Amino acid sequence: MAQKKVDVLIIGSGHTGGMAAKILTEKGIACTMLDAGPMLNFEKYRELKPASQLPFRGLGTPGRNPHIYQSSEFNENQWVDEKVIPYSHPADQVYNWVRVRSVGGRSPFWGRQSFRHSDYEFKSKDHDGFGENWPISYKDLAPYYDRVEEIFRVTGSTEHLPQYPDGKFIEDKAPWSGAMQRFVDAGKKHGVPVTKPRSSQGRDGLASSLNLLLPDAVQTGKLTTIPNAIVRQITVDKNTGLADGVVFVDRHSHREMTLKARVIIVAAGTLETTKLLMASEICNSSGALGHYLTDQIYGAGIICSVPEARDGKSRGITGGGALIPGFRNLETKTDGFLRRYAVNVSCSNGPFDARALPYYGAELDSKLASYNGSSFSTNIMGETLGHYENHVTLNKQVLDAWGMPTLNISTKYTSNETNMTKDYIDTMATMATDAGFDILVKNYEFNPPGFSIHEQGTARMSADPKKGVVNQWNQTHDMKNVFITDASVFVSAGWQNPTITMCTLAMRASEYLAEEMRKGNV
Repeated sequence: MAQKKVDVLIIGSGHTGGMAAKILTEKGIACTMLDAGPMLNFEKYRELKPASQLPFRGLGTPGRNPHIYQSSEFNENQWVDEKVIPYSHPADQVYNWVRVRSVGGRSPFWGRQSFRHSDYEFKSKDHDGFGENWPISYKDLAPYYDRVEEIFRVTGSTEHLPQYPDGKFIEDKAPWSGAMQRFVDAGKKHGVPVTKPRSSQGRDGLASSLNLLLPDAVQTGKLTTIPNAIVRQITVDKNTGLADGVVFVDRHSHREMTLKARVIIVAAGTLETTKLLMASEICNSSGALGHYLTDQIYGAGIICSVPEARDGKSRGITGGGALIPGFRNLETKTDGFLRRYAVNVSCSNGPFDARALPYYGAELDSKLASYNGSSFSTNIMGETLGHYENHVTLNKQVLDAWGMPTLNISTKYTSNETNMTKDYIDTMATMATDAGFDILVKNYEFNPPGFSIHEQGTARMSADPKKGVVNQWNQTHDMKNVFITDASVFVSAGWQNPTITMCTLAMRASEYLAEEMRKGNV
């Protein structure tokens, strides 16, 4: 007897898989969702013990996740164990691939920064000649951004800046602290906009697929979720040339199973999605699959002290944060680098970072007591360029615990990132000095690729099937019944956290798919 086909099979349950499930099920389309990890159960799996009482102080067996700087004794067990699912990179091209395998994906760990892309990103080639334009513009996404921001309850302020499009915000009307106002004023002097942050409030302390998207899909009665299902391959109907289902492996038993589907949405995350398409040997007539890997540079920054806030006098002087949206290479060109960087600004009236003070022992304790409450720091979010040479390949010699090929990641930064970072540090230091702050640290070194957890671009969007993997609707050029909704479709990285744009694209693609299914085109 022929196996029954599901209407839409969604691979991955993070923000974009969750958005696809929400939109499609609310339109009456039955969806089945596969996720490689388990359902999260906070009550069952958390341990209310001090870290000192846990094996290895809660950090797990040494070597479990050597590339994950974000790991701590409080969340170490959430990250993928690199001994179970390894990956590789050239010795001189370190890459930090930060992965989560559980229902909801990385969405519970999202930092919640919520920025729209602008036509400086969508039409970046028009501005500086590098790379390719997206086959869509800001006006194509604007109405979807509105709806996504309402779901995620984004706070922010209206700024009227073309590179920083305004949206449907819960308006942030809080006044600046004294030190922040001085930094804002210093920015005006140098033509640098210092704005309120934009962040998703979410609901009940969380802004994830788990609590904002999947519950709506479940409520329709149209969503079936299968956890612990590791997809090995997307299968193809030899008669039609279209995808017709998947082969997946149970995470615990290693039993191999198949599932047939009318439509497949791949939302496993940029590199996992790319790995699956490569292993399935599909959707690469363009030769672009796996290439143009981008992310954003993080890590470089300055640390300052606000002098008059020291010695317990911080009340009303420090506190709050800001966002400086990309301000370089808009109407004029900056020497040394293309594109833009943004800046996260923090003005804390809490504990001071001991690493910024060159003291030890009792002298350090004394200095910290004095400096606490006076902290001011900045961190870069810089766009990296989509070079063809930055790519991933399948490594069939090194297999994961389920016998599947792993990824080799080859990517490196260039003088564009180095020059961008120098401009950033020098500009922030000048503004901090003008604001009257004492600069203690100027760190020009940024973290390795991957650290930002914003990997993008390896299945990029293009109107030309010879230049990209998907069209303007996130539909693969090679198979009309395969859609990709994660950040692998991004053509340029931008300086923005990609999550809101990912969700917006997923919403738009899902509505297009629903209509195409209604018409019988898919």
